[in-house]
Parts: sequence; C-alpha cells; structure tokens
Amino acid sequence: MTTDAQPESTSQKWRRVLIREFFEYLYNFAFLAFFLVAFAWYRRLILAAYHIQYIGYWAPLVEAAILAKVVMIGDVLRMGRRFRNRPLVVPTIYRTFVFTLLVVLFSFGEHIVGALIHGRPAADGIAEIANKGKDEVLAWCVLIFVAFLPFFTVKEIECAFGAEKVRGLFFRGRVDETHSPGEGKSNTAAKLSSKL
Repeated sequence: MTTDAQPESTSQKWRRVLIREFFEYLYNFAFLAFFLVAFAWYRRLILAAYHIQYIGYWAPLVEAAILAKVVMIGDVLRMGRRFRNRPLVVPTIYRTFVFTLLVVLFSFGEHIVGALIHGRPAADGIAEIANKGKDEVLAWCVLIFVAFLPFFTVKEIECAFGAEKVRGLFFRGRVDETHSPGEGKSNTAAKLSSKL
C-alpha cells in the first residue's frame, strides 16, 4: 500500500532552510576558527620567546564567527560566482580575493558604525584602523587571505562534486557500494596492467 507524500508546508520549509543554514554557518565557523586559532597560537608562541604576554585568545573565535557570517552574506549576494567553467584553481583564487576584499570593507564599515554608535565622527573609525599601522593591517589581510584559500578550495570542490558527497568522504569515510572491499584494488591493478 503506497501513500502519497504530503507536500511540505511553508513552516516546515523555513525550518528545513534555517537548520541547513545554521549547520552551514557552524561548518564555516569551525573551518575558519581552526586556521585563525592556529595563527593566534603561532603569534603567542613567537611573542613568548621575547617574554611578551599574549592575551587575545578569544579574538580568533570572534573573528571566525564574523567571517563565517560575511561569507554567508556574500554567498547570498552571489559574490565571487564568476569563472565557474574554468579549472577549479581559477574560481578558488578569485573567490578568495573577492571575499578578502569583502572582509576588509566589512571591517572598515564595522569600525565606522562603532564610532558613530559611540557618538564620534566616522573618521575616528577609519583612524582606529590606520593607527594599527600599515604592517599590521597588511599582515591581517594576508592572514585572512591564507585562511580563505583552503576554505574556498574545499567550497569549490563541494560545488563540483556535491557538498554531501565531499563532507561524507571527510567525516564518514569512503564506501564503495558497487565493489567488495578487495575488488576495487584488483580492478585498479587490472587497469594498470592493461595500460602497460
């Protein structure tokens, strides 16, 4: 006895979309946090060699949370979607560059809004960034670019092969349903010997 599947209600659809977006945000956050925390520990260990205490342990997590949201906003706005038909390296570098610029603009906007909220002119927000010094701002941009490069590499691979399949390979292992465990190896060996 077969029953027709009931159509999805609007509230069920929104619930499904929100859950999917929430888990996508967590995935983005975890990926970026891994790199940013690693760089923070690198900075901490370098400074410790000069007996300088580093206390910014929570900053990379906050930054990863903000970057993950900026990435999702950029994806909604379909930023960095050019060069889809080119080899994966082209859209990967392009998206990395575009999203690094987006984060820089977002950071400037954040400082400007922060200054306006505290009753100061917008120029004070820009001055906060300028006071960090050219080298520190450039180092921060390089850090964001380097964190985004593997992030968008994985994202482009997910676009090419499907996010569920790629994440499944990383987190659930490889399962070849068409072959028995030893059969895949023998087929590969047979293909190689036939080419020789």
